[in-house]
Amino acid sequence: MRIRRVITTREGGSSGPPFDSFNLGGRVGDDPAALVANERKLAEGIGLGRERLVWMEQLHGRHAALVDGAQSEPVEAADGLVTAQPNLALAALVADCVPVLLGDPVSGVVSAVHAGRVGARVGVLVAALKTMQQAGAHVDRVEALLGPAACGECYEVPAAMRDDVEQHLPGSACRTRKGTPGLDLRAGLWEQLAGAGIGKIGVDPRCTMETRELFSHRRDGPRTGRFAAVVWAEPEEGP
Repeated sequence: MRIRRVITTREGGSSGPPFDSFNLGGRVGDDPAALVANERKLAEGIGLGRERLVWMEQLHGRHAALVDGAQSEPVEAADGLVTAQPNLALAALVADCVPVLLGDPVSGVVSAVHAGRVGARVGVLVAALKTMQQAGAHVDRVEALLGPAACGECYEVPAAMRDDVEQHLPGSACRTRKGTPGLDLRAGLWEQLAGAGIGKIGVDPRCTMETRELFSHRRDGPRTGRFAAVVWAEPEEGP
């Protein structure tokens, strides 16, 4: 299998301000017709039907759901999705949280994870890896991508919150460029992946708060859109 990954931006879609323009978040108050058009454009862009896109409810929890086919609605109470089905694209929606895309190219098992501060703290990534193993993946074959997120130099939090997250997700505590307590969730998740035995870990270094082509809740406030991180397994073509 070939593991395919796509990260969208906020450009080139049908949504008007303040969701302009390629918003894929369905619970932010955008025009439903614009959302459908954006989903259709994403599906066409990756060469799959819109029905082959699977979304999740994303409640900042640690449940990773195994899906075996198309879903008519976002998977309830899930912050991670796992499938062994080829050409079934799993999507995580973010606007500062860390999207994590995982794939085992031998078994074809893939996972999309929404790892915000709360979900990362309570172990959503660990849960996704466990579900992947149950579906036939081997951790030593899994390849990971940590997507764009709020960087540690920008992500300011109270000292008590930083210390609490660090206790549960070692490596995440940092200081911002202002010298205040901060969190670098990608750094903590990288350590968690490495500790689980994953040797191939890529990082998209873009900071959502600093990169205007990406949505950012912390920069723009609650009325903003969401970009998507998508993963699927594509069968290799024969000789």
